[in-house]
Amino acid sequence: MKIKKGYLVREIADCYIVVPIGERVIEFKGIMTLNDTGHFIWRCLAENISYNQLLACILEEYEVDEATAKTDLDVFLQRARDSAVLEE
Repeated sequence: MKIKKGYLVREIADCYIVVPIGERVIEFKGIMTLNDTGHFIWRCLAENISYNQLLACILEEYEVDEATAKTDLDVFLQRARDSAVLEE
């Protein structure tokens, strides 16, 4: 899975905002803001990565147990799917 082409992240007032460009403006659903962890996940999704690889990256980067990391990652990925920014 990875982020579809045509989306940028901009930092505005200590918050990361997903910005569609070109044709993506038409299909983008709503607004997507990212905290620091969400921005980390977004950067990991810049290249094609499996769910397990992504989870391993999170566990390596943050001091969090696997169950919490999975739950938070699942929420992030569902939000990305709902916003139509994820290519699977």
